[in-house]
Amino acid sequence: MADRYANFANSGLGRTVVKRLGLPDPPRLRRHQAGDPPADGPVLVGAAPDGRLSEPIRKLLGDAGVQVAPSFTEGTRYAALIFDATGIADSSQLRALYDFFHPYARSLKVSGRVIVLGTQPSGLDAREATAQRSLEGLTRSIGKEFGRGVTSQLVYVAPGGEGGLESTLRFLLSGRSAYVSGQVIRIDSGSVDAPADWERPLDGKLALVTGAARGIGAAIARTLARDGAEVIALDVPAAGDALADVANSCQGRALQLDLTAGDAPARLAGYLAAGPHAGVDIVVHNAGITRDKTIARMSEDHWDSVIGVNLTAPSRVNDLLLERGLIPSGGRIIGVASIAGIAGNRGQTNYATSKAGVIGMVQSYAPLLADRGITINAVAPGFIETAMTAKMPVGLREAGRRLNSMSQGGLPIDVAETIAWFASPASAAITGNVVRVCGQSLLGA
Repeated sequence: MADRYANFANSGLGRTVVKRLGLPDPPRLRRHQAGDPPADGPVLVGAAPDGRLSEPIRKLLGDAGVQVAPSFTEGTRYAALIFDATGIADSSQLRALYDFFHPYARSLKVSGRVIVLGTQPSGLDAREATAQRSLEGLTRSIGKEFGRGVTSQLVYVAPGGEGGLESTLRFLLSGRSAYVSGQVIRIDSGSVDAPADWERPLDGKLALVTGAARGIGAAIARTLARDGAEVIALDVPAAGDALADVANSCQGRALQLDLTAGDAPARLAGYLAAGPHAGVDIVVHNAGITRDKTIARMSEDHWDSVIGVNLTAPSRVNDLLLERGLIPSGGRIIGVASIAGIAGNRGQTNYATSKAGVIGMVQSYAPLLADRGITINAVAPGFIETAMTAKMPVGLREAGRRLNSMSQGGLPIDVAETIAWFASPASAAITGNVVRVCGQSLLGA
């Protein structure tokens, strides 16, 4: 459904009205187009004394074809401000953040990027952990202050994790992360293989996408196919025609299967084992339903069906595919949670419970799968423009669109791009993360 207010706000008359009345000002976000460079202009890099990442960052950016500015030039509009805060070991050293961002804040382009790099507080001594945890407040505040489509992220990089940073830098700098802001991403140590072609990092990979017949699921299937994957698009038999259209559009395979059926995991495992790939490299658990009522008015069936589709089915599928060795080393499991699972939502106790469970699944499985070379992560969408949200009452729909740092809803492609980043072979050092795709929604912020 078209966002008429955003279209008006970006017209000549609308810009004048919005500015004079102080109304929400949704910018036109920079989204990825084929052939786009990782950054659409020069990048300014700063560092606290003793930072360990500034030189590796400069090399990574240079190798990626990003122009790294040797110093600040008055009047230049920068695509990104990147600050290496790994050298901050005490709260007294936080002043380095002010000294970098205060003079340069107004030099960012529309849809510019702010990235702060730090060290995960766990395992540090108390003083350093305190200072590093402070970075979260800075980046989340910048995301709310800078406006004009600027995003702000904090990336904690473990010592030895420098080699796993490139896929995240490319994602966060690019238009692929247009609706991701105010997030904390953790990169572990370990070796990572860069793809031969960053435009097709999933060449040779087989991806399974559930709930693929429409909306976000269809966008995920098409985006993974764009990046080189062979896609199995799965949905219930009732969605067969739409599912076939999606599979055909990405030259993939359609699989009609109700994952809540008792024998569904075994049937899926048999299908994957019998295929030419003899397994699956990427599993995206996107299938989900809502049955909204307050818990006092909710039927047993509405509770059970939402938990069954959104949480129990993915857990059963994971367990059987892993038990049978059908997800190899280098495999990716990606869940679709929701900001409702983080903040809760009136009338959605069943849905919020299921989506909080997806987050729990990610956090509990991650250390168990690490030794097998398999990562598990999740996205948590906020208000995304789909057929489902188009049916919402206008007041709730407008609140969902405006109550975030972008003052607009996201698009299915925003969720799909984030999942494609998790799916990349170059993201092998990223596991146990839950990244919100919500334009930095004020809900649960």
